[in-house]
Amino acid sequence: MRLNRLLTLLISTLFITACGQSGTAKEHLVITGSSTLAPLISEIAKRYEQLHPNTRIDVQTGGSSRGISDVKDGASDIGMISRSLKTSEHDLFGFPIAQDGICIITHKSNPVEKIDRNTLLKIYTGKITQWTKSGDSNKVITVVNKADGRSTLELFLKYTQLKPSEIKAHIIIGDNEQGIKTISNNPDAIGYVSIGTAQYHSDHGTPIKMLGLNGIQPSLKNIKNHTYPLSRTLNLVTKKKPSGLVQKFINFTQSKQVHDLIKAQYFIQIGS
Repeated sequence: MRLNRLLTLLISTLFITACGQSGTAKEHLVITGSSTLAPLISEIAKRYEQLHPNTRIDVQTGGSSRGISDVKDGASDIGMISRSLKTSEHDLFGFPIAQDGICIITHKSNPVEKIDRNTLLKIYTGKITQWTKSGDSNKVITVVNKADGRSTLELFLKYTQLKPSEIKAHIIIGDNEQGIKTISNNPDAIGYVSIGTAQYHSDHGTPIKMLGLNGIQPSLKNIKNHTYPLSRTLNLVTKKKPSGLVQKFINFTQSKQVHDLIKAQYFIQIGS
């Protein structure tokens, strides 16, 4: 009996101490999905937590497909997808956060400045295998492609009208950061990543080059004026109509309170 009393007293003491340290139990959100959207949502989550100290928001990447499946399975409260919802996903609720695009990138030392759709097709199907404009016919192109389940791949396939089986890739990457690292370390590589991610790294000295596509530069201005062909909307998704903390956080991501964070990530806020 005495031992039981001591254990009860110890547990009560620990509980009171924990409550005294944290105030009240924390509200918790789990958000998973797009690696393009994750850095922005992580920054927004930090700001939200600062304004609401009793809230914890856990942001995890894994691709848009994970964002969709986790929400459907109940493994996350909110999914991140760097595309619009598909017809087959219309049972979900989507909330646009920002606009972005994907751009074709090479190493900064590559003399090529622009590319057209036809040349891109030939490179990715293995019909063009060398960088002839470099003046060295021995420079073999390293084709970098995105892994299945990435919405960046889906947009690329839609634009090129290629099937996954037609692409002759040498390297398969996951998130944008991996793509940037791969191409910045390989002078003969070509790949495609989020414009926001590429612009950020280019401005901060990473040796990559963003190629013009069909004569149009991959810029936020050209996404905004709808002239750049590889643009997309970044969304949050939920399984049910949002309420409580989920609704509050989504409202926050769409508010003026985070416009500076959207701009800092080189995205365009919706309605700008």
